[in-house]
Amino acid sequence: MEQRNLPHDHGHNEEKIRERLPGENEIAGVSEAMKQLGDPSRLRIFWLLCHCEECVLNIAAIVSMSSPAVSHHLRLLKSSGLIVSRREGKEMYYRTADTELAQMLHHMIEKLGRITCPQEESPQE
Repeated sequence: MEQRNLPHDHGHNEEKIRERLPGENEIAGVSEAMKQLGDPSRLRIFWLLCHCEECVLNIAAIVSMSSPAVSHHLRLLKSSGLIVSRREGKEMYYRTADTELAQMLHHMIEKLGRITCPQEESPQE
């Protein structure tokens, strides 16, 4: 027996849609990542780190922000799993996490923003 408890029947296959609707726990990571990228500064930092590994001082210089502000954004991006860090001596280096979510968000940013990935230029002699 088909059970419909929606106020209106619009002729869609609501049962199949409900079966596949992600639960809150399943979609939490995506939601958190998108929330973090909702800030223009974090979005720019994330995009930058999709293309290179950098330290805080260089990131700050590239995006014209203070080092403490960049560090704050990096902490949030890292806690959401979008970036990773490694230590080399006293210096911390950051780059985009090697995850499917980070890759997809990178491509989505470039598609929606009509941004072209920087291409490696051949060294000039």
